[in-house]
Order: sequence, then C-alpha cells, then structure tokens
Amino acid sequence: MNERGVIAPVEKRVQVRAPLDHAFAVFTGGLTRWWPHTHGVGGKPIAKVLLEPKLGGRWLEIAEDGTQTVVATVTLWEPPHRFVMLWQINAQWKPDAAMRSEVDVRFFAEGAETTRIELLHHKFETMGEEAGASMRRDVDGGWPGLLQRYVAEAELHSSSSSS
Repeated sequence: MNERGVIAPVEKRVQVRAPLDHAFAVFTGGLTRWWPHTHGVGGKPIAKVLLEPKLGGRWLEIAEDGTQTVVATVTLWEPPHRFVMLWQINAQWKPDAAMRSEVDVRFFAEGAETTRIELLHHKFETMGEEAGASMRRDVDGGWPGLLQRYVAEAELHSSSSSS
C-alpha cells in the first residue's frame, strides 16, 4: 500500500500511581476488573475478560453462558515492559480473525511508584480504507475512557496507595 493509504495511528498516554510490575499486571491480568462488560463483541452478556499471558495468547471475552470470543492475539510478550496484539475486530465491532490492526502497549517506570503507559493502535489500513477509518474514529474516542478505568483500578489496588 502506498503512503497515501496509511491511516494515522491512535496514540494515547496515561500515568498511573503504581509500580511498573503492578501497572503491567493490572492491565494484562486484571481486564475483568476494568474492561466494561458492556463493551463486548461476542453478542452475549460478558462474565469475564482475560488475556492469556504469553506469546500467542488470546484476549478473550467469556460470556455468562461460557461462550469464548477471541478479541485479539498476542504477537509480542515482554512483561512488564510491553505487549503487542493483533486486534481481530472488524469495523462493525464483530470478531474477525482476518482483521490485523495492532495494539502496542508499553510501560515505563517513572520512579518506584509511578508508571507511564503508552498505547499505540495502528495499521488500520489493513482493514481497507473505509473500514479502517471507521475503526480509527471509534478507538480514538474509546481508548481514553477505557484507560481512565484502567488507571482507577490500578491505583485502587496498588501496593503504593496510601488511602
């Protein structure tokens, strides 16, 4: 695809008052606690959201009836500093294994008790021009609220919290 076909990435940053290891663990292992159960793609009420902590691991929605829906697949796993996953959701917010936008999440210690998280969601052009532009608009508007939920959860259960 030529340069004109590239859709701008979505870049978000947040800071959390929590040590690096804790920040990574809550983001990857605590999805059920901070990902809204109303933001599902499987079409059924969500009971759990989990990320299998390994290369090739899956981001799964597990419905109340036990149905599992794959949302993403981990393509890079470097705890507690970074993970990358293929976001396998189409522009209609349905699971689609052929979709290849990418979410790259990096964690940076900014002292013993503070972590900066940088999220890059990109490669929307792999979905096609119209679908990719639609997905980009949706995630650009969606990630900020999701990341604020994550920060609240990470700080609530951080070993560094004093209140």
